[in-house]
Amino acid sequence: MKVGLSSYSLVSALMDGRITILEAIDWVAANGGTHLELVPAGYSVVDNPELALAIREKAASAGIELSAYCIPANFIQATEEAFYTEVERVKTHVDVVQQMGIKVMRHDLTGFSRKPEEISIHYFEEHLKEMVLGSQLIADYATKYGITTTIENHGFNVQASDRVQRVLRAVNRDNFKTTLDIGNFLCVDEDPLVGLRKNLPAAATVHFKDFYVRPYYENPGEGPWIKTTNGNFLRGAIVGHGELPIREIIRQLKVDQYDGYVVIEFEGMEDCFVGSRIGMNNVKRLWDEVQVDGWKTLDEKVEK
Repeated sequence: MKVGLSSYSLVSALMDGRITILEAIDWVAANGGTHLELVPAGYSVVDNPELALAIREKAASAGIELSAYCIPANFIQATEEAFYTEVERVKTHVDVVQQMGIKVMRHDLTGFSRKPEEISIHYFEEHLKEMVLGSQLIADYATKYGITTTIENHGFNVQASDRVQRVLRAVNRDNFKTTLDIGNFLCVDEDPLVGLRKNLPAAATVHFKDFYVRPYYENPGEGPWIKTTNGNFLRGAIVGHGELPIREIIRQLKVDQYDGYVVIEFEGMEDCFVGSRIGMNNVKRLWDEVQVDGWKTLDEKVEK
């Protein structure tokens, strides 16, 4: 198990100039992280080869692995020409990922700004063909580089664990997996433990985030709250401070013998540096504290 940070956790500081992505690499190393997931917000590398090279060199000198690279994408387009234009755009990011020596790349399937009817199961089924074809074309392109492409359970349209599995099965590529976010299942009102148990076997990386949760009938008022598909309220928290069952999630990862990247994603109201540091420390602390205690598999407890 390797604990690190998503650069998205520091997006407010990257956007307002308090830190550069190169300085962020040093910050992660100084604060106990072993790897950094790149989310190009507040910086860009696809059109800046000098920065891409500088990031690769800085990470190597700081002893920080570049664990993954994540970008938006939208394969649901109005025309066939627009669809293939989007595919080619995503391929340019695959080329950059290869140049930076990264082996996991997450791309989205649809845009985030969707009307309620465009996140329904009916809309999902109507546009599954485009999402699957786009994913196949990117995965096939990436395979020559030894890169695993992934989709994350987010964006509402492909966020529930069953929809993620539906896409994974239809794409049917060995190098196509999921970036499993433990918190994002809540955005579609799915129990995080259920979503985790369903999708963990296909996880290339695991995102750790946390949320405060309020039901639809208890409007919490001001603050960066988001609404779930059923009108409940979520607000980002420091990992370990919110309401996700972090200890049980860690136990299940241990039972499954997950030993890959654990990516801290901070989206709370606190200072991003404080939230990111505490989140990494909490996951490392809890990972050491949580014991398997006789569990043989995720579905079977050994009789004592």
